[in-house]
Amino acid sequence: MVLQLYADPITINCHKVLAALDHIGVDYKIIYVDYLAQQQKLPGYLRINPNGTIPAAVHDDLIITESNAIMQYAADISGNKGAEVYPKDLKQRAIINSWLFWEAFGWARSNYVYLVQNVLKPRRAELPDEAALAREQPRWLALANVLNNQLGKTKYMTGDTVTIADFAVMAPMHMHTLQKLPLDGLAHLKRWIADMDSVPAWRSTSAFS
Repeated sequence: MVLQLYADPITINCHKVLAALDHIGVDYKIIYVDYLAQQQKLPGYLRINPNGTIPAAVHDDLIITESNAIMQYAADISGNKGAEVYPKDLKQRAIINSWLFWEAFGWARSNYVYLVQNVLKPRRAELPDEAALAREQPRWLALANVLNNQLGKTKYMTGDTVTIADFAVMAPMHMHTLQKLPLDGLAHLKRWIADMDSVPAWRSTSAFS
């Protein structure tokens, strides 16, 4: 059975998974779930993912409801190309896994503040909450400097080639210009963002390219 992906490319987590699947070359079928119309909260979808979030992947009798786990699984079922983005070596894999957790439990949340205030609110004709942005900036910069330091040592997150860690960490910034992220002084991070924006699978799966 072809992997079925319930997704809307407009979202952070869907974009990362779509980019990873295309980069790896996984055969999949996308089932569009309109995020802005809240279709992920409808009873039919909730039977697949009770969390009411997207993406979700269905492969035979397996259901995966976390974006980073979908990328891991897709890499593991995809032979040599999958091993390039998620190596079998346990030490390399541990480093990638660390960045996946780092993204999910800190980086994504911090970037989401900029997404809400500078992208979603203007879309609803609301003004950004400047106080919320000011509160978040020190946290965002602390995390961004961790990235900047890492990317001063390696071309991509864990070495010279793109891995699923790159797709995960890039995703919360996938609207970085509209998010108005405070990137001044973060030369390595800005270089990496430009590199990721030029990765064919990342660019082709963007809802905003």
